Amino acid sequence: MGGAVVDTGDSGVKAPDGGWGWAVLFGCFIITGFSYAFPKAVSVFFKELIREFGVGYSDTAWISSILLAMLYGTGPLCSILVNRFGCRPVMMVGGLFASLGMVLASFATNIIHIYLCTGVITGLGLALNFQPSLIMLNRYFSEKRPLANGLAAAGSPVALCCLSPLGQVLQYKYGWRGGFLILGGLLLNCCACGALMRPLLAPKKTSEVEEKPKETKPKPKLLDFTVFKDRGFLIYTIAASIMVLGLFVPPVFVVSYAKELGNEDTKSALLLTILGFIDIFARPTSGIIAGLKWVRPRCVYLFSFAMIFNGIADILGSFAKDYASLVVFCIFFGISYGMVGALQFEVLMAIVGTEKFSSAIGLVLLVEAIAVLVGPPGAGRLLDATKNYMYVFMLAGCEVVLSALVLAICNLLFIKRKPQQPDPPAKMEMAITETEMEELNKAPKDDQDNGGGAENEKKQAIEPETKTTSKDEVKELESIEVDSIEVENASKKVFGPNGVAVEPESSL
Repeated sequence: MGGAVVDTGDSGVKAPDGGWGWAVLFGCFIITGFSYAFPKAVSVFFKELIREFGVGYSDTAWISSILLAMLYGTGPLCSILVNRFGCRPVMMVGGLFASLGMVLASFATNIIHIYLCTGVITGLGLALNFQPSLIMLNRYFSEKRPLANGLAAAGSPVALCCLSPLGQVLQYKYGWRGGFLILGGLLLNCCACGALMRPLLAPKKTSEVEEKPKETKPKPKLLDFTVFKDRGFLIYTIAASIMVLGLFVPPVFVVSYAKELGNEDTKSALLLTILGFIDIFARPTSGIIAGLKWVRPRCVYLFSFAMIFNGIADILGSFAKDYASLVVFCIFFGISYGMVGALQFEVLMAIVGTEKFSSAIGLVLLVEAIAVLVGPPGAGRLLDATKNYMYVFMLAGCEVVLSALVLAICNLLFIKRKPQQPDPPAKMEMAITETEMEELNKAPKDDQDNGGGAENEKKQAIEPETKTTSKDEVKELESIEVDSIEVENASKKVFGPNGVAVEPESSL
């Protein structure tokens, strides 16, 4: 990557908590929207694909599944690439992949081509954008990081509200091939968002610091598996995996649930709009609450509360018997779903810190990918066996509540709480800047100057006493010094070249 600045994350730069960070936040907002909303927006074209290729709905549903699997399952690969090349180059290449996949899919002749182009290539491109954008957001924000995470997470419901109607318009005017081609061009905006991810650079060092020998720093690991030694990370990974089993089930089945109760298609689809609208406001609000001084040290428990809230909403929603009760369910589910979406990565950042976050998020997403592929299909099989949506929603709610209990109880029992201290200088968000170091170095110099002044005062106090000594005493001291010099010279013998002792010449 000729000339590219690799943002390793340990440059000793304090997180600006603003400035260019707001541009980074905007880019992360767009990327999050594309990553989470695009797999759902593509489903608008499924009926056309079924008619074009003569396949079933389950065959087309694999497109969204492969997209999500690539988004989650390629986490370790993204971590390695980010640690090797930096966030900006990886995101710009990912934007090209995301666009290329949709453009190639517009020329597909069978459903397998759609799987490879839209599912694999576009999914990989979105993954190469999603994870680095979160890493850069973590590096640019420290004090305001909960709010930044909440605002960035709001990109998902906003994009869903925009992309789904856009997909319907494109399908109506240009067909699925023209729609795929235009969406491919739209995904090129990921490259522009990647260009916003300017790496943080350390300030220029002074000449005094440059004179010191440079210490050779060890090369950063491409994938740091030492995060598994952290109990907090292990607890979070287990809890998040259980949560994902049931978290995405209600949005997938709520429209079918409404139709099962005898509601019209348009009226049933309105439930997702209500859910998304509530979600838009729930995520930034949760970020503001998580950033409060009293709440932020206990953010893990707030996350546990959000999951319990979500699970209880699922369980109560399973007893819905009419459209009004489903609307109430979507309101409460939207609030809890927004809280979970805003807090999940904030909690992970707080647990592992800035240095290990790039590796931690990749490993967490890999584990969650398995749960994403198992959760909704497993719920579908339960529905086929029971023919009752109540059991599907109850199972999803129990899984989410279980994950909350695992996180809260294990964190309470196995994680020892220490008084909150600033992170070491190696971490950017609390790193000491050059000017702060200069202020700290001034203190010992001032102490030395004060000490030297005290010694000068003592000398000045002694000088009058020495002046009062008599001239006779001075003469006696001089004679004593002369005698001592003569004795020393007399005691020294210099040996010549023949080994004969020679008396030294008198210094007088």
